[in-house]
Amino acid sequence: MTETVMAGSKSEQAYTAVKAKIVEGIFTPGYRLVLGSIAKDLGFSVVPVREAIRRLEAEGLVKFERNVGATVSGIDPTEYLYTMQTLSIVEGAATALSAPLISGADIARARAVNEEMRECLKHFNPVRFTQLNQDFHSVLFEPCPNPHILDLVHRGWNRLAALRSSTFRFVPGRAHESVDEHEALLKLIEAGADADQIEKAARLHRSATLDAYLSQAKNI
Repeated sequence: MTETVMAGSKSEQAYTAVKAKIVEGIFTPGYRLVLGSIAKDLGFSVVPVREAIRRLEAEGLVKFERNVGATVSGIDPTEYLYTMQTLSIVEGAATALSAPLISGADIARARAVNEEMRECLKHFNPVRFTQLNQDFHSVLFEPCPNPHILDLVHRGWNRLAALRSSTFRFVPGRAHESVDEHEALLKLIEAGADADQIEKAARLHRSATLDAYLSQAKNI
């Protein structure tokens, strides 16, 4: 029993460590995951690492190729497209419905996060910027009184996480525009703009990020 618990614990640690490197882009798409090397780095046997890799495979982050072994999966461009299109619609609606419920303290909190994002631009870290971006938008959509729409927003963000989507890694110039658009969105909410105007601004903000990614992808 003790051995099982410890093996599970090591498997969880291996899973967390490898997944973090995939999400942060240290292990890039196509990177070969050599179980022995990973196990040595972690100070584990190969067994818990193999369990962790199987779990990551089930999540779609890792795939097995004949004569190659385990490699990091690439980002599915079609899935990314559909996820961003859907999120632009549901998050726009959630933000518009949230607007009347957003307090002055909420605005101040969102603006503080946005200023941190602006500071992040000086020594750009796409993973950190993406985390802050989610924090910013969470302030604006979480007060949404419609639980069904809010659930769809959460699902969209979870899909982006599964896709390891840090668009700003591929189009860092979009990050500067995003910060400015955040401030414009906050000003609309502060001014008590109508729901349609807020929804459109939030939707176009998300769509612009998708457009920047698709434009860049054509040149790769």
